[in-house]
Amino acid sequence: MRTTLTIDDDIAAEIERLRRARDVSLKDVINDALRRGLSEISARPKLGEPFRTKAVSLGQMRLANVDNTRDSLAVAEGEAFK
Repeated sequence: MRTTLTIDDDIAAEIERLRRARDVSLKDVINDALRRGLSEISARPKLGEPFRTKAVSLGQMRLANVDNTRDSLAVAEGEAFK
């Protein structure tokens, strides 16, 4: 199949570098890159381990009730609270 592609300059430079390094044709480099990319895109995503959050003890609360903002700030800021 023949087609025309517009390739970004950075991709074209990488393709040319690969073509020279492998001593193959432009067609071979592009077909290989497309095969690899399409197989990666169509592959099922790898499932990683489930994320787990570790529990950490924060100690006991200094207030029995945090609904009273004034009391909570007084405890948190100490003497600096006004």
